[in-house]
Amino acid sequence: MTTPADKPSDNATKPETEAAADAPQQRGPHYFRVAMRKAKRLGLEPADGKEAAKMLEDRGIDVMKEQITVMHVAQEAENANGPQKNLPATSAGDKLPATSTDEKQVGPAPMTEAERMREIAKIKRGMIRRRRMRLALLMIRLCFFVALPTFLSGYYYYVVATPMYVVESQMSVQRADPATAASAGALGLSLPNTEDSTVVQGYLNSREAMQRLNREYGFLAHFQQSFIDDIQRLPANATLEDGYEAYLKAIEIGYDPTIGVIKMTVRAFDAETALTYARTLIAYAEERVDEMSQRVRDDQMRGAQASYEAAELALLAAQQNVLDLQEQRGILSPDAEIQATMAVINNLSMQVEQNRLDLAEINANASPNSSRATVLSDEIARLEARIAELRQTMTTSADGGMSLARISGELRIAETELQTRGLILQATLENLESARVQADRQVRYLNLAVAPVAPDVTTYPRKLENTLLALIVFFGLYIFLSLTVSILREQVNA
Repeated sequence: MTTPADKPSDNATKPETEAAADAPQQRGPHYFRVAMRKAKRLGLEPADGKEAAKMLEDRGIDVMKEQITVMHVAQEAENANGPQKNLPATSAGDKLPATSTDEKQVGPAPMTEAERMREIAKIKRGMIRRRRMRLALLMIRLCFFVALPTFLSGYYYYVVATPMYVVESQMSVQRADPATAASAGALGLSLPNTEDSTVVQGYLNSREAMQRLNREYGFLAHFQQSFIDDIQRLPANATLEDGYEAYLKAIEIGYDPTIGVIKMTVRAFDAETALTYARTLIAYAEERVDEMSQRVRDDQMRGAQASYEAAELALLAAQQNVLDLQEQRGILSPDAEIQATMAVINNLSMQVEQNRLDLAEINANASPNSSRATVLSDEIARLEARIAELRQTMTTSADGGMSLARISGELRIAETELQTRGLILQATLENLESARVQADRQVRYLNLAVAPVAPDVTTYPRKLENTLLALIVFFGLYIFLSLTVSILREQVNA
């Protein structure tokens, strides 16, 4: 039974209790989350974080610095079973029956040391049991999410998977360009033909190469054989897209731009087929390189060849024109005709001069011979008339014919055109030869660095490596999912 003297002490502790109740409200959300977790570890059931913080502070526990130990849990259990404190006080008007001091309600008797040790041992056994249960659940999860998938993967690689043979080869695309090769060699550099090598790589990885290989050697049929396991075997009704996916897995084409080498790896379910596929793809690559070279040669030679042919036709036409003029005019060489006519005119002119000298000598005599003088005069007149006639034939047309000057001019024009066409033909011939040299420099050819060789043992599957890789992958996925679930659970409980 409480007495009036006890009331002042209650009133004195009331401000302290209110201050302690208001203190957690000045803390942040993290403070309340930590208080909530520690209160649950003590076995308390607070409504929220503020109430949990108040409960811990009432028990003298620092929320942020002090950890919950077994002793705290035992003390809380003892308090729960110990005497009741802060019982409601009875008022002065209450009528209570008169009892002795031994009959006052003081609650259960305090725990002895043995009972406290038994409670602590019981709590320890419970914690050990929970830890074992958590460890057992962890092992079950590891077995289900990591060990079982890894075992299935290893079983597939060691027992089920159909072995495959691998054929490797290396090749490069080079140009016959001595100038470029000489300059690169002088500088100590290696200039890989990146553009052409990339084109060849793209062609070997294309659907065109896959369809051609399927038509000629039955690529799809090889991967549809019944002895192949279900994962690697193509279905009987496989489409071209399914076959192309299998082609990309079976044929790996890699290009190293630093050295300009194309590396090709071919996989098949028997060694001879893998070797056949490798040689066939190399032949396809050679054909494509030859087509690129031929296209470049045709592009460079087409214009020069057309110019040369046109110049040759023009030269033939000029020669035919000269021949037609010679046949029509009846003169083989105008210069020779003119020289012959001028020779005749010169001869006649000399005779005229000689006759004139003779006539002058006769007329110089005291008694000239008139008959001789007359003969000489008539001969001079005839010679001069002939000279005038010859000169007229050289410059004037007569009797529907053409003058020698016109004929000579026409022939000279035709011969000049013939000479010009000859020079043009010679220039186009030089251009054609230069284009041919440039085209020869642009010729590409496939250089086989490593020839394909049929293996005598299988290469895939790599059983141990693939199984360890599966273990690492599944374990990483399990860790990732566990961390994700833990973070989400903490955010939900906060």
